[in-house]
Amino acid sequence: MARFNDFNNPQGAALPAHLKQFIVDQHYEHYTPIDHAVWRYVMRQNYSYLKDVAYYPYIPGLQKAGLTIEKIPSLQEMNDALGKIGWGAVTVDGFIPPAAFMEYQAYRVLVIAADIRQLNHIEYTPAPDIIHESAGHAPIIADKDYHNYLSYFGSIGAKAMFSAQDFELYEAIRALSILKEMPNAAEEAIKQAEERVEWQQANMGEPSEMALLSRLHWWTVEYGLIGPLDDPKIYGAGLLSSIGESASCMKDNVAKLPYTIDAVKYTYDITKTQPQLFVTETFQNLIDVLEQFADTMSFRRGGEYGLQKAIDSKNTCTAVYSSGLQVSGTFTDLKTDSGQPAFIKTTGPSALAYDNKHLKGHGKEYHKDGFSSPVGLLKGYDKSLEDFTADELAAAGIEKGKEARLEFKSGITVSGKIKNIHADGGKTQLITFTNCTATDKKGVVLFDPSWGEYDMAVGERIVSVFCGAADKDAFLEIALKSQTNTFHAEYDARTKELHKLYQQVRDRRQTRGDLGYLGNVWMMLQKFHHDDWLCALEILELLEQENAEPTLAADIRQFLTTKAASQPEYRKLIEDGLYLIAHPVEEKLAV
Repeated sequence: MARFNDFNNPQGAALPAHLKQFIVDQHYEHYTPIDHAVWRYVMRQNYSYLKDVAYYPYIPGLQKAGLTIEKIPSLQEMNDALGKIGWGAVTVDGFIPPAAFMEYQAYRVLVIAADIRQLNHIEYTPAPDIIHESAGHAPIIADKDYHNYLSYFGSIGAKAMFSAQDFELYEAIRALSILKEMPNAAEEAIKQAEERVEWQQANMGEPSEMALLSRLHWWTVEYGLIGPLDDPKIYGAGLLSSIGESASCMKDNVAKLPYTIDAVKYTYDITKTQPQLFVTETFQNLIDVLEQFADTMSFRRGGEYGLQKAIDSKNTCTAVYSSGLQVSGTFTDLKTDSGQPAFIKTTGPSALAYDNKHLKGHGKEYHKDGFSSPVGLLKGYDKSLEDFTADELAAAGIEKGKEARLEFKSGITVSGKIKNIHADGGKTQLITFTNCTATDKKGVVLFDPSWGEYDMAVGERIVSVFCGAADKDAFLEIALKSQTNTFHAEYDARTKELHKLYQQVRDRRQTRGDLGYLGNVWMMLQKFHHDDWLCALEILELLEQENAEPTLAADIRQFLTTKAASQPEYRKLIEDGLYLIAHPVEEKLAV
């Protein structure tokens, strides 16, 4: 893996290797003058509207996140600012798997899509982009109650069980969002991608913990409202970064529901505006609902419930014994006794850990064919084997170098010569046998001496089960990663000429040079780029701010007014742009 640039940010520097695989370089130099104009238009519109409906002061929030209205932010600027409030930022390539996204939040690192939406998707894009991620998520990060919720959500989400169907749906959504962001995608291809998403959504089976958590994330972090039910404010990033939906969502035809645990019952479609939104009175309520849901999850319930979820997921999962020993692998078998786990089994590479740190000599290379072990109390004892003192172990015949026969209450028997006894945290966690035989109460062989040494986990109960390995980096876990790449435009000569025109306008805004030269830019726009409206709007803004070239300004205004009247798809964009020329954003607030 190439060296990761952490921008001297402690949060970024602390990221583990399995998360760094998703990080891409921002390549700031790839942003075009049109990209910066798109950013500026959206941000000015955001401030104009959101100053009245956003939960937090928009411009101060931008400044605390290292953002300005005038230009796309650099990762260095964002990390310098976010580092002051204990957060960091990295850039990724579009959608990443939900489990990874959640884990970044747990590390207090914002995931920023490096790309920016195309001009023809300026109001809303189904694909993650730098406007959504930075202008939507970052400004509210400065709110302590909110960023505590965000990181806590990440720590819960990082342990959620997910299924193969979850990843297939993620792939389908990612592919659709990429297609919809492409300027010349075939309608048939988009239709097929939409049908694939619909089919996946209809064939998910029982939703996984990750699927349900994703709903809570959507209805809070992305599309949340806060305050009184009849007069809420916006805090969700999906709304804050959509200049179309941030306005339409406040209308009466969008139902406003109190935010409770019932939000998990509501599915969502990322490609459409939302028919209802949820309103929380406080950010503390978000944590309360999350706690309520977390109590239903495998990592808190453990036992037979959690192990069965692990088996169903067919992914790498971790079971935690009451002794603290962690077993990571793909769980394939479970035996129970009186409703409690009595025997667990993984198949394929497995590993043992304690406190999320790999146990030396017990990595997946050693346990390459799987791991199995009893769970529970020894027959005739009410005290857990994990809590036996040295004298109690000796009295039970459990001593290094001696033959032992352990019979569990479940009927499982383990016999052989004890090679080693491993303890940590004041608990016996692992007993290693040579020449070992393990059988269940029916005499079925669970371990044969010919299979080698037997490492028997020690613990009365399985107290937690969660998705992923305990020590992900030692396990060298490669998270499911999409093979579908995002679209990156290649510009023809005509478009590159348009970029130059936008840059000339931008240069004059920044240097206040000869505005009369803008007449030449306008002439080139009319001759070669008659469909453009944003560059024309930026020229008009400069001219009217300085009361310069009134005839030229009148021509451009007439062009824009005619386009708005004759082309409905541009009407709101142009009218909103003209409104901002008449009611400009204060420059002192924009820097």
